[in-house]
Parts: sequence; C-alpha cells; structure tokens
Amino acid sequence: MKIKPFKVEQWMNEFEDDAIYNIGETCVHSISLNELLELSGENTEEYIPKVLGKRLTYGHISGAPEFKEGICSLYERMKPQNILTTHGAIGANHLVLYSIVEPEDRVISVLPTYQQLYSIPESFGADVQLLKLKPENNFLPDLNELRDMVNEKTKVICINNPNNPSGSLIPEDMLREIVEIAENANAYVLCDEVYRGLTQEEGYSKSIVDIYDKGISVGSMSKVFSLAGLRLGWVAASEDIIAKCFEHRDYNMISCGMLDEIFAGLALKNADKLLKRNKSMVRRNLAVLDKWVNKETHMSYVKPQAGTTALLYYDYDIPSRAFCVNLMKNYGVLLTPGSCFELEKCARIGYACSTEILEQGLEKLSEYLKTL
Repeated sequence: MKIKPFKVEQWMNEFEDDAIYNIGETCVHSISLNELLELSGENTEEYIPKVLGKRLTYGHISGAPEFKEGICSLYERMKPQNILTTHGAIGANHLVLYSIVEPEDRVISVLPTYQQLYSIPESFGADVQLLKLKPENNFLPDLNELRDMVNEKTKVICINNPNNPSGSLIPEDMLREIVEIAENANAYVLCDEVYRGLTQEEGYSKSIVDIYDKGISVGSMSKVFSLAGLRLGWVAASEDIIAKCFEHRDYNMISCGMLDEIFAGLALKNADKLLKRNKSMVRRNLAVLDKWVNKETHMSYVKPQAGTTALLYYDYDIPSRAFCVNLMKNYGVLLTPGSCFELEKCARIGYACSTEILEQGLEKLSEYLKTL
C-alpha cells in the first residue's frame, strides 16, 4: 500500500526539536503530572503510592471505565459502550477510516484539514473528493458544493470542527445541514473534534454524535486537555460502528497504556477545571495575536472562532516553505508552511503556547518581516 508523505508531521519532525520560539505547536500549553494532581485536588502523598502499586497489566482492553465515563461526559448521549480508546486521535482517525472505507467508495473531505482525513482513504483506493474551505467564506464549507459532490457511492463525509489550521467553527445550523446531506446519501460523517470546547465564546459546542446516528466523533487528550504525552484518543459513535472498529483494532493494538488511562480519567474527572484554564489561555493569547496582526501591514488572517490555530497570510513573493525555513533557521521561530495544507502565501500559527513564548515569537517574526 502506498501513501503520500504526511507533510505536517514531517515538517514537525524536521524542525520542532530545534525551535527556540515554538509557535507552531497546536496543543494548549502542556501541564505536568504535579500540576494535574494540584488542579484535581488530589492528595499527592496518598495518590502516587496507589498508582505505584498498580501491576502493569494490559488493563481494560476497550478502555478504563473511569476514562470512558469521563469521555461520555463530553457528549450529550454517549454511553461507555459508545466509546473505544485509541493511541491518540491520530490512531482514532486511522482506525475509523480503515474500518469503514473500501476501494471505490466516495470519501469527501474538507481541505485544509489534518491530512489523515484524505490521504488515508486515498491509499485504500477510495474516490476522494476535496471540499475546499476558502478565506472569503470564513473557512466554512460551501454546502452547495458538498451536495454536488455527494453521489450514490458516498461512504463518508470528513469534517474537522473546529478546523485545523484555520480555527473556523461550523455553527450548529450548518452542522445540521451537513447531517441532512449525509443522511440523504446514507453516509457517515466523521468529525475530527480534537479542538472541540476551545471556543472564543461561552456555550456548549455540539458534537456530530449529538445530532446524527451515523456521526463519528474523534477526540483526544492532547489539544484541549494539554496532555499530549499520554498519547490517548478515542472514537465516539454508535455501537455498530464501535464494533466494526474493535474488529480492526484487534490487529494493531491490544489496549492503551494502563497508567495513561488512569491519569486521563483523573483529568476528565476535572475537565471543567482544565477547560477553564485552557479557554482562558487561548482567549488571552488570541487577543495578543490579533493585536499583532492588526499592526503588521503585510500580514492578514481570518480571526479564529475556536481551537488553537490560525492561518497567517502574507503578501510577499516567497513560497511558504522557504518563508518558514528562513524564519526558523535565522530567528528560531517555528511556524508551519501553508504548503503542508496544500496552500500558499500563508503559514499556520499555534497560539496556545505560553503567552511569553507567543509574544517573543511574534516579536522575532516582526524582525524577520522587516528583512523581506
């Protein structure tokens, strides 16, 4: 099986470790285990010995009960039997697509988005159609274009809400229209929701599984909950979809890490506290980014509504990879080239790092712009 190089991950592999000012990172500023225990109110002297006394077995094969209960609390109608844990959302997306897509199925995916959603089904021999999100539409899907793409062979519509890299947020009424289109075609809707909950405005963001029986939600502990080091994600869906995924999961993993799921369960037990911390951080940092963009005459963007990322457009005559390589090598600032998302004249910024790093990175970026 041949598959295209995963552009964004290869970019990170090449440059992330050497960054001085990492404003390409997409997770909210990570927390330590000490911070997690402090935030949760656990007595460290009592909690840690309990964990250290655990025998390192495979644990619960489909996911630890406390972790799965915590995941269910993020949705309106999911129960533990609707949840299957995975090695990150990257494992969840791969598992879902591997389980439901067959050669010659039509798969419709938004673009730009995380490359898994279109390159994996393409590698299976699917008929992949790309629904391009445009800045003039605030990076929201054109539903008339979507309707034109759907045919009798459409198996799944892949969306990403909130969107990476643009930070757009599909409003509920539009999400319901997408469901109606999918329902008429008897198609699944796979929604990568790893940034769900990180909104600039208060209020509950509907999941695809809240409103569609053939909806499939993918989530993780990495972005919203600042715990990428646990490498945990999940699939939330109807029981028949979970059963299909479980059959395929048996071939590539037995279970997730027992200790990882213990800490993830503790985090989700205190999800409200983590979300309060992280929403405060992304809102504060977006204000910093917005002020910077407004003073830079050669830069523009569509202000994100949710998530941790934005696309910064520039009017210089330079390819996005060269723009970002020069910035990294000469100023130690990491952005992600638009070319990683099949775009040009732009770069993705991740603005949910520490406020200090964001401010310093933007200052260095301003210095770089003066040389162009």
